[in-house]
Amino acid sequence: MINPVKSATEELKKLIGAALEKIAAESGADASALPKFTVEIPADKSHGDFATNAALASAKALRSNPRKIAEGIAANISLEGTSFEKVEIAGPGFINFFLSKSWFGNVVTDILNENTRYGRTDTGAGKKILLEFVSANPTGPMHVGNARGGALGDCLASVLDYAGYNVCREFYINDAGNQVNKFGKSLDLRYMQLNDPANAEFVKSFGTDTEALCHAVYDDTERFPMPDDVYLGVDIITHAKNFTDINGDKYYSVSEEERRAALVDYALPINIKNLELDLGKYRIIYDNWFHESTLHNDGSVQRIIEKLKASGYTYEQEGALWFRSTELGDDKDRVLVRANGVPTYFVPDIAYHYNKLAERNFDTAIDILGADHHGYIPRMKAAMKALGVDESRLDMVIMQMVMLIDKDGNPIKLSKRSGKAITLVTLLEDIPIDAARFFFNLREANSQFEFDLDLAIEQSSQNPVYYVQYAHARICSIIRNMRGKGIFADESKADLTLLTAPEEIELIRALAVLPNTVDMAARDYDPSKITRYAIDLATLFHKFYDKCHIMGEAEELMQARLMLCTAVKTVLKNVLDMLKVNCPDKM
Repeated sequence: MINPVKSATEELKKLIGAALEKIAAESGADASALPKFTVEIPADKSHGDFATNAALASAKALRSNPRKIAEGIAANISLEGTSFEKVEIAGPGFINFFLSKSWFGNVVTDILNENTRYGRTDTGAGKKILLEFVSANPTGPMHVGNARGGALGDCLASVLDYAGYNVCREFYINDAGNQVNKFGKSLDLRYMQLNDPANAEFVKSFGTDTEALCHAVYDDTERFPMPDDVYLGVDIITHAKNFTDINGDKYYSVSEEERRAALVDYALPINIKNLELDLGKYRIIYDNWFHESTLHNDGSVQRIIEKLKASGYTYEQEGALWFRSTELGDDKDRVLVRANGVPTYFVPDIAYHYNKLAERNFDTAIDILGADHHGYIPRMKAAMKALGVDESRLDMVIMQMVMLIDKDGNPIKLSKRSGKAITLVTLLEDIPIDAARFFFNLREANSQFEFDLDLAIEQSSQNPVYYVQYAHARICSIIRNMRGKGIFADESKADLTLLTAPEEIELIRALAVLPNTVDMAARDYDPSKITRYAIDLATLFHKFYDKCHIMGEAEELMQARLMLCTAVKTVLKNVLDMLKVNCPDKM
């Protein structure tokens, strides 16, 4: 896998290291005592393409002035045949290195040779990562926060894959516990309302217009009063009505337990399937859908309770079983089993994470969680530690809330088209999927995000995803026009060392850092580094296009610039493919 910046950095470190060892030998110093030094890319390119503090870092070991050491390093490095053409000493002993023209040309050639593989690295070394994201409650539709979590999680998975990790995308289905009980109660009440003889004429008056009936039932608080501890969405009424259409009133007189079980068995699989379909439309395909209920049914929940007891970190108080999590970094102890013998939601969550790390043996498990889950992190890490699992293998990304705004900066709470609360589905009715996936990854997960709905559909350079896509389409247009004139890219006719204009050099520098950018995005669990990279690359290409002509130049320069355009096109497509954003040839 090609990484131009990493290769140049490693080459330079070897050159500097060899020079230091030679200086140490000549001065009689102990070469093994030489400290590590840094090689980095300066922010100010007038200070070179790379800079090192090797002379400053080695002053004590070599018992010499840093400036003198720097001069010695420069004198003992031969740049012939390397990626570098010049070395300068600055200040008290900094050393600046300048890349050769051939290095910049080789970057273009390497990208064209690597093609769709360019940008990939082997940093992850195939380590297994389980990435759990969205995991929306299956008792209702997904909201806008899930839209951000979905884009973030799916793009992060792609970034990790590009960085050489073996990534599994997983959705955790909460199909057990309080929320399902609440779901069953809600369905039961709506079913009983719709089948109550006292409401028969009202229900009958709507005929086959299920949608109108559901809205009427939702709004009729006198005939259909609902308690506070249930779900009040129209989707609940729809399920109850459809269940009635299939079964009639046969469940009206059975026990509440039997009726609720039948309603949940009918409605929950539909909701889960709809989650899968809606996420599929959003271009998110999971490798695994993990059911919470399996942890209860296979005894995992009870086994975790016994393991925690055996760990010595539990105690009983007022009939309840407590986890002594404060001894392991949590801010307070947590109840594991209530006095009535029912485990809290915390126990199956522990069992699930233990399953990820200890039973399925993923090297790392990553959860993407909402902003209200900060307290979840120390308690879950404490649980892993108590169970003998290295808690550093569990990482959690906290995602802040999203505010939808209009062009005037006013918050939007309703879908502009439907007038309903905005869910993932209604959001994707209002804006393109490309815009949603790109926009939701414009900021770090832990930053508040204002999503401008009007900007997302605007076809202008102000719209960042349009701006990036247009750069790709513009290159495709250039290539088509050149071919129309009988001019095709031909490496044998190009002299890539002629790419010396400032706009060309900056563009190639940007192309060269993609593998490093992928590694940093993977390290920080931050796909926004990729979207920002795409915008920066598009900006540099547009600047290049405005300043550097292709047609009409001498053959060798024209071909070199055509190759550079093709390299940019390749990288833009690789980046947008990573984000699962379309890469149009025409706009």
